[in-house]
Amino acid sequence: MAKAYEFLANGFEDIEALAPVDILRRSGVEVKTVSIGDSIEVESAHGVTVKADMLFADADFADADLLLIPGGMPGAKNIDEHEGVRHAVMRQAEAGRLIGAICAGPMVLGHLGLLRGRRATCYPGFEDQLEGAEYTAALCTVDGNIITGKGPGASFEYGYTLVTLLKGERVAEALKKGMMYEG
Repeated sequence: MAKAYEFLANGFEDIEALAPVDILRRSGVEVKTVSIGDSIEVESAHGVTVKADMLFADADFADADLLLIPGGMPGAKNIDEHEGVRHAVMRQAEAGRLIGAICAGPMVLGHLGLLRGRRATCYPGFEDQLEGAEYTAALCTVDGNIITGKGPGASFEYGYTLVTLLKGERVAEALKKGMMYEG
């Protein structure tokens, strides 16, 4: 079974974090949400408190097929400043495994140098944080093992793209039909 971990920091964007988790879980991917703070409870940018599955200190990402970075401010900034997350993302990249980031989240990848020479998208206004990337402005962009999404409205397309990469197009298409997604 494919396994994914999503980092949650106070100030995360609700839809960008939860829609992909929901879509991935519906497809049979095991997803664990990981609080990077001291509390298992994490507050979104819009004041919704979510109980993460685990604390960062208790997580081992060696079995991760996919690491996810949601956007939202200051959530993406909090993730970007977390040394443990930065190390986990670099190990994931070095192993050639999938990394997804949406909205402001791709700035983490840009600051780590993981976007140099790649195509990527992000929330408008964060393009200068995608160090060395070719900005696509697309809803979702895949370049090698890096998947980036534009913003809240891209959350479904981003989620289905992740499912396609992990489970195949047939599973993603069946999921879209069952969820009545016509995008």
